[in-house]
Amino acid sequence: MSLTRRQFIVLSTVSSLGLIGVVTKLFLSQTAQSSDINQSNTNTISLEPIEPPTTPLLLRFVSVADTGTGAKGQYAVADAMTRYHQANPYNLVVLAGDNIYTNGEFEKIEAVFEKPYQTLLQKGVKFHACLGNHDIRTDNGDEQVRYPGFNMLGRYYTFREGDVQFFALDTNSNADWKNQLPWLEKELDSSNAPWKIVFGHHQIYSSGHYGLNEPFIKTLSPIFQKHGVQLYINGHEHHYERSKSINGTTYLICGGGAGTRPVGHSESSAYAAERLSFAAYEVYRDRIIVSGIGTDGDVFDRGVILLKV
Repeated sequence: MSLTRRQFIVLSTVSSLGLIGVVTKLFLSQTAQSSDINQSNTNTISLEPIEPPTTPLLLRFVSVADTGTGAKGQYAVADAMTRYHQANPYNLVVLAGDNIYTNGEFEKIEAVFEKPYQTLLQKGVKFHACLGNHDIRTDNGDEQVRYPGFNMLGRYYTFREGDVQFFALDTNSNADWKNQLPWLEKELDSSNAPWKIVFGHHQIYSSGHYGLNEPFIKTLSPIFQKHGVQLYINGHEHHYERSKSINGTTYLICGGGAGTRPVGHSESSAYAAERLSFAAYEVYRDRIIVSGIGTDGDVFDRGVILLKV
Protein backbone atom coordinates (compact mmCIF):
# COMPACT_ATOMS: atom_id res chain seq x y z
CA MET A 1 0.00 0.00 0.00
CA SER A 2 1.50 3.31 -1.07
CA LEU A 3 1.03 6.66 0.62
CA THR A 4 1.06 10.04 -1.04
CA ARG A 5 3.46 12.62 0.37
CA ARG A 6 0.55 14.58 1.84
CA GLN A 7 -0.88 11.47 3.60
CA PHE A 8 2.51 10.68 5.05
CA ILE A 9 2.95 14.20 6.45
CA VAL A 10 -0.49 14.19 8.04
CA LEU A 11 -0.09 10.70 9.47
CA SER A 12 3.21 11.64 11.01
CA THR A 13 1.48 14.17 13.29
CA VAL A 14 -0.36 12.05 15.84
CA SER A 15 -1.83 14.98 17.73
CA SER A 16 -3.49 16.47 14.66
CA LEU A 17 -7.28 16.09 14.62
CA GLY A 18 -7.06 15.65 10.87
CA LEU A 19 -5.31 12.37 11.59
CA ILE A 20 -8.56 10.70 12.58
CA GLY A 21 -10.22 11.08 9.21
CA VAL A 22 -7.07 10.04 7.37
CA VAL A 23 -6.68 6.92 9.50
CA THR A 24 -10.27 5.92 8.79
CA LYS A 25 -9.97 6.63 5.07
CA LEU A 26 -6.75 4.68 4.69
CA PHE A 27 -8.09 1.88 6.88
CA LEU A 28 -11.13 1.41 4.66
CA SER A 29 -9.04 1.45 1.50
CA GLN A 30 -6.44 -0.98 2.77
CA THR A 31 -5.72 -3.82 0.36
CA ALA A 32 -4.47 -7.35 0.86
CA GLN A 33 -1.23 -6.73 -0.99
CA SER A 34 2.14 -5.82 0.51
CA SER A 35 5.40 -5.40 -1.33
CA ASP A 36 7.24 -6.89 1.65
CA ILE A 37 5.37 -10.21 1.53
CA ASN A 38 7.13 -13.31 0.29
CA GLN A 39 4.56 -16.05 -0.27
CA SER A 40 6.80 -18.90 0.84
CA ASN A 41 5.25 -20.70 3.82
CA THR A 42 7.04 -21.17 7.13
CA ASN A 43 5.73 -24.34 8.74
CA THR A 44 9.00 -25.58 10.24
CA ILE A 45 9.18 -25.79 14.01
CA SER A 46 10.62 -22.61 15.56
CA LEU A 47 11.70 -23.30 19.13
CA GLU A 48 14.31 -20.88 20.35
CA PRO A 49 16.69 -22.19 23.01
CA ILE A 50 15.58 -20.59 26.25
CA GLU A 51 17.53 -20.34 29.45
CA PRO A 52 15.51 -21.39 32.51
CA PRO A 53 14.03 -18.29 34.21
CA THR A 54 15.81 -17.29 37.39
CA THR A 55 12.86 -15.33 38.82
CA PRO A 56 9.37 -16.50 39.86
CA LEU A 57 6.50 -16.66 37.39
CA LEU A 58 4.44 -13.46 37.71
CA LEU A 59 1.56 -14.19 35.34
CA ARG A 60 0.45 -16.79 32.83
CA PHE A 61 -2.24 -15.98 30.27
CA VAL A 62 -3.32 -16.99 26.77
CA SER A 63 -4.74 -15.19 23.74
CA VAL A 64 -6.95 -16.25 20.86
CA ALA A 65 -8.97 -14.45 18.19
CA ASP A 66 -11.44 -14.91 15.35
CA THR A 67 -13.16 -17.58 17.39
CA GLY A 68 -16.90 -17.12 17.21
CA THR A 69 -18.08 -19.77 14.76
CA GLY A 70 -19.33 -22.44 17.14
CA ALA A 71 -17.94 -24.95 14.67
CA LYS A 72 -15.45 -27.82 14.86
CA GLY A 73 -12.33 -25.67 14.55
CA GLN A 74 -13.29 -23.44 17.47
CA TYR A 75 -14.02 -26.43 19.69
CA ALA A 76 -10.66 -28.01 18.77
CA VAL A 77 -8.78 -24.87 19.87
CA ALA A 78 -10.97 -24.47 22.97
CA ASP A 79 -10.22 -28.08 23.96
CA ALA A 80 -6.48 -27.44 23.53
CA MET A 81 -6.78 -24.32 25.71
CA THR A 82 -8.53 -26.42 28.37
CA ARG A 83 -5.86 -29.13 28.30
CA TYR A 84 -3.16 -26.49 28.56
CA HIS A 85 -4.95 -25.00 31.57
CA GLN A 86 -4.93 -28.38 33.30
CA ALA A 87 -1.15 -28.60 33.07
CA ASN A 88 -0.39 -24.87 33.24
CA PRO A 89 -3.10 -23.02 35.18
CA TYR A 90 -4.02 -19.52 34.03
CA ASN A 91 -6.87 -17.15 34.91
CA LEU A 92 -6.84 -14.73 31.95
CA VAL A 93 -7.64 -14.97 28.24
CA VAL A 94 -7.21 -12.08 25.81
CA LEU A 95 -10.00 -12.45 23.23
CA ALA A 96 -8.91 -10.30 20.32
CA GLY A 97 -12.08 -9.78 18.35
CA ASP A 98 -14.51 -11.37 15.90
CA ASN A 99 -16.10 -13.01 18.88
CA ILE A 100 -19.40 -13.70 17.08
CA TYR A 101 -19.58 -14.67 13.40
CA THR A 102 -20.83 -13.71 10.97
CA ASN A 103 -22.53 -10.49 11.89
CA GLY A 104 -22.08 -10.11 15.64
CA GLU A 105 -25.53 -11.52 16.41
CA PHE A 106 -25.57 -11.55 20.20
CA GLU A 107 -28.22 -14.28 20.37
CA LYS A 108 -25.44 -16.68 19.34
CA ILE A 109 -23.38 -15.99 22.48
CA GLU A 110 -24.12 -19.37 24.06
CA ALA A 111 -23.14 -21.33 20.95
CA VAL A 112 -19.99 -19.37 20.11
CA PHE A 113 -18.65 -18.53 23.57
CA GLU A 114 -20.34 -20.05 26.61
CA LYS A 115 -20.39 -23.65 25.37
CA PRO A 116 -16.94 -23.86 23.72
CA TYR A 117 -15.21 -22.36 26.79
CA GLN A 118 -17.57 -23.80 29.40
CA THR A 119 -14.91 -25.67 31.34
CA LEU A 120 -12.57 -22.67 31.50
CA LEU A 121 -15.40 -20.36 32.56
CA GLN A 122 -16.45 -22.77 35.29
CA LYS A 123 -12.89 -22.71 36.60
CA GLY A 124 -13.04 -18.94 36.94
CA VAL A 125 -10.96 -18.00 33.90
CA LYS A 126 -11.75 -14.43 32.83
CA PHE A 127 -11.95 -13.45 29.17
CA HIS A 128 -11.13 -9.84 28.30
CA ALA A 129 -12.44 -9.05 24.82
CA CYS A 130 -12.22 -6.34 22.21
CA LEU A 131 -14.42 -5.79 19.16
CA GLY A 132 -13.64 -7.09 15.70
CA ASN A 133 -15.03 -5.96 12.36
CA HIS A 134 -17.66 -8.74 12.36
CA ASP A 135 -18.74 -7.85 15.90
CA ILE A 136 -19.83 -4.30 15.01
CA ARG A 137 -22.21 -5.42 12.25
CA THR A 138 -25.07 -5.73 14.77
CA ASP A 139 -25.83 -2.71 16.98
CA ASN A 140 -22.20 -1.63 16.60
CA GLY A 141 -21.24 -4.37 19.07
CA ASP A 142 -22.91 -2.58 21.99
CA GLU A 143 -24.38 -5.77 23.48
CA GLN A 144 -20.96 -7.38 23.49
CA VAL A 145 -19.51 -4.38 25.33
CA ARG A 146 -22.20 -4.79 28.02
CA TYR A 147 -21.88 -8.59 28.24
CA PRO A 148 -20.33 -9.53 31.64
CA GLY A 149 -18.51 -12.54 30.19
CA PHE A 150 -16.33 -10.31 28.02
CA ASN A 151 -15.26 -8.06 30.92
CA MET A 152 -15.11 -4.98 28.71
CA LEU A 153 -14.97 -1.70 30.56
CA GLY A 154 -15.84 0.16 27.38
CA ARG A 155 -15.04 0.02 23.70
CA TYR A 156 -11.46 0.69 24.77
CA TYR A 157 -10.20 0.20 28.29
CA THR A 158 -7.28 -0.79 30.50
CA PHE A 159 -6.78 -3.20 33.38
CA ARG A 160 -3.82 -4.41 35.38
CA GLU A 161 -2.66 -7.82 36.57
CA GLY A 162 0.30 -7.37 38.93
CA ASP A 163 3.30 -6.14 36.95
CA VAL A 164 1.40 -6.28 33.65
CA GLN A 165 -0.96 -3.57 32.38
CA PHE A 166 -3.22 -4.37 29.43
CA PHE A 167 -4.71 -1.80 27.06
CA ALA A 168 -7.64 -2.91 24.89
CA LEU A 169 -8.32 -0.93 21.72
CA ASP A 170 -11.24 -0.57 19.35
CA THR A 171 -9.39 -0.79 16.04
CA ASN A 172 -12.45 -0.69 13.80
CA SER A 173 -12.85 1.95 11.11
CA ASN A 174 -15.71 3.62 12.99
CA ALA A 175 -13.83 3.75 16.29
CA ASP A 176 -13.72 6.98 18.29
CA TRP A 177 -10.17 7.76 17.21
CA LYS A 178 -10.48 11.43 18.21
CA ASN A 179 -10.69 10.41 21.88
CA GLN A 180 -9.13 6.97 21.84
CA LEU A 181 -5.65 8.01 20.71
CA PRO A 182 -5.23 10.75 23.36
CA TRP A 183 -6.63 8.30 25.95
CA LEU A 184 -4.06 5.67 24.96
CA GLU A 185 -1.18 8.14 25.18
CA LYS A 186 -2.37 9.39 28.57
CA GLU A 187 -2.87 5.90 30.03
CA LEU A 188 0.47 4.64 28.77
CA ASP A 189 2.26 7.72 30.03
CA SER A 190 0.77 7.40 33.52
CA SER A 191 1.38 3.66 33.82
CA ASN A 192 4.22 2.49 36.05
CA ALA A 193 3.79 -1.15 35.09
CA PRO A 194 7.04 -2.79 33.95
CA TRP A 195 5.12 -4.69 31.25
CA LYS A 196 2.72 -2.91 28.89
CA ILE A 197 0.63 -5.04 26.52
CA VAL A 198 -1.81 -3.59 23.98
CA PHE A 199 -4.39 -5.68 22.16
CA GLY A 200 -6.87 -4.97 19.39
CA HIS A 201 -8.47 -6.86 16.55
CA HIS A 202 -6.68 -5.57 13.46
CA GLN A 203 -3.16 -6.39 12.38
CA ILE A 204 -0.28 -3.94 12.21
CA TYR A 205 2.57 -6.10 10.89
CA SER A 206 1.46 -9.23 9.04
CA SER A 207 2.57 -11.68 6.35
CA GLY A 208 -0.99 -12.82 5.68
CA HIS A 209 -4.05 -11.94 3.64
CA TYR A 210 -4.20 -8.26 4.62
CA GLY A 211 -0.47 -7.59 4.86
CA LEU A 212 1.01 -4.48 6.41
CA ASN A 213 -1.42 -2.00 7.95
CA GLU A 214 0.17 1.25 6.89
CA PRO A 215 -2.18 3.62 8.78
CA PHE A 216 -1.50 1.84 12.07
CA ILE A 217 2.23 1.60 11.39
CA LYS A 218 2.21 5.40 11.08
CA THR A 219 -0.04 6.09 14.08
CA LEU A 220 0.00 3.31 16.67
CA SER A 221 3.54 1.97 16.31
CA PRO A 222 5.22 5.30 17.23
CA ILE A 223 3.02 5.49 20.33
CA PHE A 224 4.12 1.98 21.31
CA GLN A 225 7.77 2.93 20.82
CA LYS A 226 7.44 6.19 22.75
CA HIS A 227 5.83 4.55 25.78
CA GLY A 228 7.69 1.26 25.84
CA VAL A 229 4.91 -1.14 24.81
CA GLN A 230 6.59 -4.53 24.58
CA LEU A 231 3.76 -6.53 22.97
CA TYR A 232 0.78 -5.98 20.67
CA ILE A 233 -1.72 -8.85 20.29
CA ASN A 234 -4.31 -9.06 17.49
CA GLY A 235 -6.43 -11.27 15.27
CA HIS A 236 -8.14 -10.43 11.94
CA GLU A 237 -5.55 -12.48 10.08
CA HIS A 238 -6.52 -16.16 10.42
CA HIS A 239 -3.11 -17.54 11.22
CA TYR A 240 -0.40 -17.48 13.89
CA GLU A 241 2.51 -15.08 13.54
CA ARG A 242 5.17 -13.68 15.85
CA SER A 243 7.17 -10.73 14.60
CA LYS A 244 10.71 -9.79 15.35
CA SER A 245 11.10 -6.95 17.83
CA ILE A 246 10.28 -3.79 15.88
CA ASN A 247 11.45 -0.67 17.71
CA GLY A 248 11.02 -2.55 20.97
CA THR A 249 7.58 -4.05 20.25
CA THR A 250 6.71 -7.64 19.31
CA TYR A 251 3.55 -8.08 17.24
CA LEU A 252 1.68 -11.36 17.84
CA ILE A 253 -1.17 -12.57 15.63
CA CYS A 254 -3.36 -15.30 17.14
CA GLY A 255 -6.22 -15.41 14.62
CA GLY A 256 -6.34 -19.18 14.16
CA GLY A 257 -9.00 -19.59 16.84
CA ALA A 258 -11.58 -21.29 14.61
CA GLY A 259 -10.35 -21.30 11.02
CA THR A 260 -7.23 -20.55 9.02
CA ARG A 261 -5.99 -18.82 5.88
CA PRO A 262 -2.62 -19.20 4.12
CA VAL A 263 0.26 -17.05 5.33
CA GLY A 264 3.55 -16.13 3.72
CA HIS A 265 6.66 -14.64 5.26
CA SER A 266 7.91 -11.06 5.44
CA GLU A 267 11.01 -9.28 6.63
CA SER A 268 9.37 -8.40 9.94
CA SER A 269 8.29 -11.95 10.73
CA ALA A 270 10.13 -14.26 13.14
CA TYR A 271 7.69 -17.14 12.59
CA ALA A 272 4.35 -17.65 10.82
CA ALA A 273 2.13 -20.67 10.32
CA GLU A 274 -1.33 -21.51 9.04
CA ARG A 275 -2.53 -23.45 12.09
CA LEU A 276 -5.55 -23.68 14.32
CA SER A 277 -3.93 -22.45 17.51
CA PHE A 278 -3.72 -20.10 20.45
CA ALA A 279 -0.81 -18.27 22.07
CA ALA A 280 0.39 -18.71 25.65
CA TYR A 281 2.50 -16.25 27.65
CA GLU A 282 4.56 -16.71 30.78
CA VAL A 283 5.55 -13.39 32.33
CA TYR A 284 8.66 -13.13 34.52
CA ARG A 285 10.38 -10.10 35.94
CA ASP A 286 12.85 -9.85 33.06
CA ARG A 287 11.14 -11.65 30.17
CA ILE A 288 7.96 -12.95 28.60
CA ILE A 289 8.10 -16.42 27.05
CA VAL A 290 5.66 -16.69 24.12
CA SER A 291 4.46 -20.07 22.83
CA GLY A 292 2.32 -20.98 19.83
CA ILE A 293 0.25 -24.05 20.67
CA GLY A 294 -1.73 -26.17 18.21
CA THR A 295 -4.83 -28.27 18.65
CA ASP A 296 -2.61 -31.31 19.29
CA GLY A 297 -1.20 -29.52 22.34
CA ASP A 298 2.30 -29.31 20.89
CA VAL A 299 4.31 -26.10 21.12
CA PHE A 300 5.21 -25.25 17.51
CA ASP A 301 6.74 -21.82 18.15
CA ARG A 302 8.53 -20.24 21.05
CA GLY A 303 10.11 -16.83 21.51
CA VAL A 304 11.32 -14.49 24.23
CA ILE A 305 10.53 -10.83 24.85
CA LEU A 306 13.15 -9.27 27.11
CA LEU A 307 12.45 -6.38 29.44
CA LYS A 308 14.68 -3.45 28.58
CA VAL A 309 15.87 -1.45 31.57
